[in-house]
Amino acid sequence: MLKIKLLDKSHERAQFDCGNPALNFYLQRTARQHISKGMSRTFVLVNGDNPRVILGFYTLSICEIETDYLPKEIAKKYPDQVPAVKLARLAVSIKHQHKKFGHYLIGSAVEKVILISENVGIIGLFVDAKDGHAKEYYEQFGFISLQGNPLFLFLPMQTLNKYK
Repeated sequence: MLKIKLLDKSHERAQFDCGNPALNFYLQRTARQHISKGMSRTFVLVNGDNPRVILGFYTLSICEIETDYLPKEIAKKYPDQVPAVKLARLAVSIKHQHKKFGHYLIGSAVEKVILISENVGIIGLFVDAKDGHAKEYYEQFGFISLQGNPLFLFLPMQTLNKYK
């Protein structure tokens, strides 16, 4: 059975390989430090039968966005800067890609963002897509491109709340 857990010492980070050295390095060397410093939270996807092996992960952090980047119909409702959550990283190990684990991770992230929004004011979820392929991937979940940077994407709370 698949489970999402907060990254901890028991997880085997050194063996994780998603094919992207920067994401691998972050998980292996930086993610736990950021958790301990309160900068972000990294959640790992594991199989209940072998909960030490990381199948994939995502990282969430709080951010502040200038409304100039938002679509005009959304920006007009807000002051110059607004709080949000950022999907800072998302990766699935090479061995487990193309099995819909990314969908599972995004679903978990959306659940956490909705929970956050019930306790802290935010306007939605942001993500920096690394390329056009990643942009298309996020768009299937309702993310929209921001003005001036088509790889910076936004999922408004109104859309997130439809997933409740």
